[in-house]
Amino acid sequence: MIRFLRTLISGPSFFRLMSFYPPYLGAGIRVVEVAPDYRRIRVELKLRFWNRNYVGVQFGGSLYAMADPFYMLMVMENLGPEYIVWDKTATIRFKRPGRGKVIGIFEIDEERIQAIRTEVRRDGKSHPVFLGVLKDESGEVIAEVEKTLSIRPRIRSPGT
Repeated sequence: MIRFLRTLISGPSFFRLMSFYPPYLGAGIRVVEVAPDYRRIRVELKLRFWNRNYVGVQFGGSLYAMADPFYMLMVMENLGPEYIVWDKTATIRFKRPGRGKVIGIFEIDEERIQAIRTEVRRDGKSHPVFLGVLKDESGEVIAEVEKTLSIRPRIRSPGT
C-alpha cells in the first residue's frame, strides 16, 4: 500500500501523509516538516489518553515508532534507486518520561551521504549508524534512538 501511494504522490508531501499511516494515526504521531532534499524531518507526538502507558506517560512503543523509518527513508531518497537500503539494528534508550509533546528532528548532511556512497563503492556495503534524539518542548532529552542501516549497491541484470 505504501509503495503504491509513493508512486502516486511524489516529494515531501508523501512523507507528510505518513501522519495518516494507521500505526502513526493511532499513536498520534505527526510528520510536521520534511525538507525538500529529504535531509531533515520533524515529527511530533502529543500525549493523549489513547497513547499513555500504564503510569500515564508516553508509551515507549510510540516513542520508538517516531524514529523508526526516517533515517532509512532519508538515506534511500538521497542515494537514489542504485542502492538497497534496509534497517539493520535499532536501540532505544529512555532518558526520562514523556509527559507532554515529544519532538523528533532527524537530519543527515550531504557529507554523510557522500561518505556512504564512497564506502559502498570501496567495500561493497555500508553500515552507517545514526542517532536520533527525542525531546520534550523544553528541550529535555526523553529518549535516544540509535539506528544502523545496511546499504548495498543494487545489482541490475543486463537489459534493465
